[in-house]
Amino acid sequence: MDVMKKVPVREQDPKVRATNFDEVCLGYNETEATEEASRCLTCKNAQCVKACPVNIDIPGFISKIKEGDFEEASRVIGKSSALPAICGRVCPQETQCEGKCIRGIKGESVSIGKLERFVADYARQKGIKPSKCENTNGRKVAVIGSGPAGLTCAGDLAKMGYEVTIFEALHEPGGVLVYGIPEFRLPKDEVVKKEIENVKALGVTIETNVVVGKSVTIDELMDKEGFEAVFIGSGAGLPKFMGIPGETASGVFSANEYLTRSNLMKAFRDDHDTPIRPGKKVAVVGGGNVAMDAARTALRLGAEVTVVYRRSEEELPARVEEVHHAKEEGIIFNLLTNPTEILVDENGWVRGMTCIRMELGEPDESGRRSPIEIPGSEFTIDVDTVIMSLGTSPNPLISSTTEGLETNRRKCIVADEETGQTSRPGVFAGGDAVTGAATVILAMGAGKAAAKGIDEYLRAK
Repeated sequence: MDVMKKVPVREQDPKVRATNFDEVCLGYNETEATEEASRCLTCKNAQCVKACPVNIDIPGFISKIKEGDFEEASRVIGKSSALPAICGRVCPQETQCEGKCIRGIKGESVSIGKLERFVADYARQKGIKPSKCENTNGRKVAVIGSGPAGLTCAGDLAKMGYEVTIFEALHEPGGVLVYGIPEFRLPKDEVVKKEIENVKALGVTIETNVVVGKSVTIDELMDKEGFEAVFIGSGAGLPKFMGIPGETASGVFSANEYLTRSNLMKAFRDDHDTPIRPGKKVAVVGGGNVAMDAARTALRLGAEVTVVYRRSEEELPARVEEVHHAKEEGIIFNLLTNPTEILVDENGWVRGMTCIRMELGEPDESGRRSPIEIPGSEFTIDVDTVIMSLGTSPNPLISSTTEGLETNRRKCIVADEETGQTSRPGVFAGGDAVTGAATVILAMGAGKAAAKGIDEYLRAK
């Protein structure tokens, strides 16, 4: 065994997986996990832990894998994370824990994410459940949104003895975990639902189809329903568009709508009556993880897919692993390219897209190079469907219906980074509702910080 290199993880063959929605990565088995764990140096001053937004005891759980005590490894992770099977699959470990791994200085970092996934999957398959708080304190806390921030905050508060109710606007809990991330990256029934069941097993109640700001307001939850504190983890689900001609044509989707139809409403399955127009030639505008998800979904629905991004590959914000998988599956990348107009036929449907070539200018003070149009370089792409993946912002419904809740110019709720406290006493917020669209693990970190902040606030009260 070469200790400087990771134990390879098994994956579906690219040609096979491009035609199905089964999970791409197959994960480690017990032998592979133990071998990979043996590469960990068990650092005393572990930089990987400091780089983890939820501060998992990484050397601690990996040491238990080395010993073959996978159940105890799951309990070590469970002290810090309520969603380990999810994080092990979708966290950008390469820029967080693995990015700080000492083993990675001269060789390849330890596959912390794949080991976390292995432990979580083992615990699920063996029916190992998190420990529930024996005695509740009778104090009620409301959590708005059942995405990663809300689930984490609720789980931590329940462990402290609070009576927590999550209010979810959609018909299924999970937030972006169920509507935004494709099945082939994050299985819904096998993984997401099981992790949510674990949070409920801690004593958390989840009420779906409740649109806070319309069905009930935060003021009513606190003044009439007896909730002493509220956490807003409603995410950022309002899509952005470019504002170019033709953008309102039939056949133009936001990535949110496209993925929600496919993921939450099971439009990719023949036995579900949820229409989605896969298109024969699809352009996905954007270069983030959501763009990769939309592109790879369209490919699996039978389309020829091109990713259009205005910067170079070096600036692609998507995870390297996601870009690599997309290329393996046959997705075309048209980089340093920006759309200027969506062409529309006589029936109002997309018939093509005009683009212009870009070049990168001189770096600004932050080192980021802005794309500049090259005059006279316009050309047309032959497409019948366009998916816009340009980022999202928070829905203003909650902030506009809550007294004394401060927002910034981006319509994000203003909250203290360490405690989640907003300008309204007793109301806390975290995740994408505060930062704008970010990662699952950062939302979890915010939910964890807010749970601590709520506990301190209510104890002082």
